[in-house]
Amino acid sequence: MNRFEGSGNRIAKIRYLDGDFNVILPGSFVICAITGREIPVEELRYWSVARQEPYIDAQAAFDADKRAGILPGQTGDAGSSVTP
Repeated sequence: MNRFEGSGNRIAKIRYLDGDFNVILPGSFVICAITGREIPVEELRYWSVARQEPYIDAQAAFDADKRAGILPGQTGDAGSSVTP
């Protein structure tokens, strides 16, 4: 690969933080952990810091929390529970 090439059309590697993220390996998109759809990095708004997963929209983020069992009244797979 030419060292002057940009991020191109490839998957970015990102570290998800509270309210922000760090690009570890430049790329133009990430893959939604729920839908498998591409999310352009500049449009990335939803992710889980704990699971280090990106989501395409609020519904996908909700579905991920539901799957993980961390919604109020659920017992999570990771052994944690949240009570209302």
